[in-house]
Amino acid sequence: MWIADQWNDYEVLDCSRGEKLERWGRFVLVRPDPQVIWDTPKENKGWHNKNGHYHRSKKGGGEWEFFHLPEQWQIHYKELTFNLKPFSFKHTGLFPEQAVNWDWFSDKIKKAGRPVKVLNLFAYTGGATLAAAAAGASVTHVDASKGMVAWAKENAASSGLSDRPVRWLVDDCVKFVEREIRRGSTYDAIIMDPPSYGRGPKGEIWKIEDAIHPLIRLCTQLLTERPLFFLVNSYTTGLAPAVLAYMLGTELKKYNGRVEAQEIGLPVTDSGLVLPCGASGRWEA
Repeated sequence: MWIADQWNDYEVLDCSRGEKLERWGRFVLVRPDPQVIWDTPKENKGWHNKNGHYHRSKKGGGEWEFFHLPEQWQIHYKELTFNLKPFSFKHTGLFPEQAVNWDWFSDKIKKAGRPVKVLNLFAYTGGATLAAAAAGASVTHVDASKGMVAWAKENAASSGLSDRPVRWLVDDCVKFVEREIRRGSTYDAIIMDPPSYGRGPKGEIWKIEDAIHPLIRLCTQLLTERPLFFLVNSYTTGLAPAVLAYMLGTELKKYNGRVEAQEIGLPVTDSGLVLPCGASGRWEA
């Protein structure tokens, strides 16, 4: 497992009975997590002194309950700054476990010894975009949500990266890739963090089990002759790391690189164990 253990401003304090207790800077949140199927004593005082609690509804969805929590605040990861705000379906605008991938590809970009063009698909609030830009890459950031792209720009400004070469695009990721192929565009590296299920700006339906392999295959047509890396993330239960490795290994076979896939996770302070948080597949030259 790849573990995001370099955080100072974030930690999973405890997890039990379908929920995780997290510290985001100065604030403590309780959020549901489907992986947490165990029932251990909730002894951490944060369970009773929280600033926000997302209650899941039996009918689907849920709602936040707040206790002295500001509408927005910031946390830092190394040189990056992120603006957080609780919004629909338990999210805060950041997936902290992805930091382990940010560190991996940032190192590859810095050591490449050449200009690196990165395409970041389903780019959300820009964690990977900021990490790649800070490492020296030029980045094309694509997400179907106008609000998420605006949030990513805010994070870039807060991180002092507004002057970096980043293209911010609101677009359907698959259609964008198809147009880039027709335009003859190429990239040295591709990152994708697709949802399990979603809709594009014009109602296009995305279902990861059906769409992920065709998209990986499409994206290989955008790679330069000397690609640096290809990263695919998945939060879909049942899509094993080995499946990600198989798809990447099959579609990038001609580049003679190396493929590895693992679960990614976050250390839990109280137990000393690791909370699994999805999986990542990495191809590297």
